[in-house]
Amino acid sequence: MEELLEILTDMHPDVDFTTATNLVDDRILDSLDIVSLITEIDDQFDVVIPPEEIIPENFNSAEALFELITRLEEE
Repeated sequence: MEELLEILTDMHPDVDFTTATNLVDDRILDSLDIVSLITEIDDQFDVVIPPEEIIPENFNSAEALFELITRLEEE
């Protein structure tokens, strides 16, 4: 989780990702951020996020994103 929080904080240092729960809904993360995140996640965690998993619910919070990464690592 710490690695993910570091990636997110590097993108938006002004956001508290430990408490934010509407990152996509509140337009904190835009489509370019999500593309960058997907690339960083692949590099850092060796996890490929399939297109069907690229939905707002999976990117609205660091916790949701970490759960997605964990689930994909187990598959």
